[in-house]
Amino acid sequence: MYNKKLKYKVFSIFTAAILTLTAVAPVYAEEENLEAEAISGESDADASADQTAPDITGLTYESTMDLSFAECFDVYYYKDGYKLLDVHDSARYLLVPEGKEAPEGLDDDIQVLQQPLDTIYMAATSPMALFDAIGSVDSIKLSGLDASGWYIQSAADAINNGDMTFAGKYDEPDYELLVGEDCDLAIESTMILHAPKVQEMIETLGIPVFIDRSSYESQPLGRTEWIKLYGAMMNKEEEANAFFDQQSQIIEKLKDFTNTEKTVAFFYINTSGAPVVRNPKDYISSMIEVAGGRNAFADLQDDSGKTSVSITMEEFYNTAVDADYLIYNSSIDATVKSLDDLLAKDSLMADFKAVKEGNVWVTDDSMYQHTDTIGELINDFNLMLTGGSEEDMTFLHKLG
Repeated sequence: MYNKKLKYKVFSIFTAAILTLTAVAPVYAEEENLEAEAISGESDADASADQTAPDITGLTYESTMDLSFAECFDVYYYKDGYKLLDVHDSARYLLVPEGKEAPEGLDDDIQVLQQPLDTIYMAATSPMALFDAIGSVDSIKLSGLDASGWYIQSAADAINNGDMTFAGKYDEPDYELLVGEDCDLAIESTMILHAPKVQEMIETLGIPVFIDRSSYESQPLGRTEWIKLYGAMMNKEEEANAFFDQQSQIIEKLKDFTNTEKTVAFFYINTSGAPVVRNPKDYISSMIEVAGGRNAFADLQDDSGKTSVSITMEEFYNTAVDADYLIYNSSIDATVKSLDDLLAKDSLMADFKAVKEGNVWVTDDSMYQHTDTIGELINDFNLMLTGGSEEDMTFLHKLG
């Protein structure tokens, strides 16, 4: 593990390289707020139950974390407080307890995270709500958003109070600040896969990079169950389990919503003018189903593993023209504030059934950050489908 002085030395060696890397790092403006929509083409992981505990020389395996819905990670417990976080299709991280050392001869693909992790750079946005739920926001000292970008109040307050510092976006981090603050972990969304040189530089400076893949969960509660992984990371398993059990009970109460058979097209238009819809196997599609609706694109054939899929306007028109409801994803594209804004994207949408009947909705900008309250979005979907009051909704707003 790098100490602070060594980080400064490495930083000085690579100062010139930093400027070059920052200049060439790709920027995807239309997806900067899309916490979990990196289009990497990677497939989802196998079910957690099928994973075998890795044999680590020098450590004695004790147990595996019990997971109910999450399929994209596993946590293995070893004697003396060691833990292995296995993020499928990404990386493995060995959590080393404070005062102890990592065993020798670790596999090359295992990154060491030395506890306590008390100076975290949170470049991803969806984990912040989970850190908040287990009372660990105080461990996040560096942020990828400024105060105005956070919808998690504790994060905005921490920046305004000086307890957290804006350290640059995921693709343009302030390397000097990361080193100067002795950052011990960078938590990134899968958007960092679009900026591999940035990830490489952060790791070169001795800062491990943890990539959150919660968006690849197919079940809504699978995404929320990532709180257990972060609970393990912060030694707050009890708090994480209690919170997850509470959310599970909320979803359990929502599961008996009557099937309305009404179809919903959840989408946005990217900067190239192409509609982007949800993969029928992803968690948003599952939430619509739980709420009593049907994803209009349930028959979409896509095996890429992407959580969202770009299609042609012709494909979108043929499928969504008869959808009962349109929901525009303002978490990605906040330019749609009225029905006129939507029709400005493509005038053909004036022919859509949902437009003619006044059933066009937009999501709240904060939707992706609130991984801790998925029951509220499911409830919003159900209220929309059953003619409930917009005043009772949290994340949906009707376009006039």
